[in-house]
Amino acid sequence: MEITKLEAAIEAILFTMGESVEIEKIAKAIQHDEDTTRKIIYNLMDKYQTEDRGIKIIELDNAFQMCTKPEMYDYLIKVASQPKRQVLTEVMLETLSIVAYKQPVTRAEIEGIRGVKCDHAVNKLIEYNLITEVGRLDAPGRPLLFGTTEDFLRKFGVQSLEDLPEISNDKYEDFKSEAEEEVQLKLDV
Repeated sequence: MEITKLEAAIEAILFTMGESVEIEKIAKAIQHDEDTTRKIIYNLMDKYQTEDRGIKIIELDNAFQMCTKPEMYDYLIKVASQPKRQVLTEVMLETLSIVAYKQPVTRAEIEGIRGVKCDHAVNKLIEYNLITEVGRLDAPGRPLLFGTTEDFLRKFGVQSLEDLPEISNDKYEDFKSEAEEEVQLKLDV
């Protein structure tokens, strides 16, 4: 099959599925190996980037998805009703950070790190599809384990969890001393 037909087939797959599709499934569908398929997809990604197009292909943890370029948002709003804006509070961001860096993690572990209950934050993050239940801990009570979702990767613009920024030791020490000062202030009151 010629390259333009393969690109067209990949476009059709990604457009129709509407969500990310694993590279192995795409390769199997077009009857090529994963490396060749990946090269074709990267070529398509470059074409969308260099041409003035309203769509792009993104890579998410060994899968690909076709989506709208962010700069086209204003045009979409004129056609569709404005989507519900998801607001991430500071508490939700803290909770999400813990899940992203410590996953899989239980609610009790999150609360142990934050020092306060996290029920509302966890429930909202699940509602926003940023975290999900990924199993149960093999311990008494079999507590739920939480991890991030593909939507988390998509919305934060990272391809995989390995792309999350590392927390430097200096920052870690700053966070630790800040938390200790906060605890001391609460004890002094």
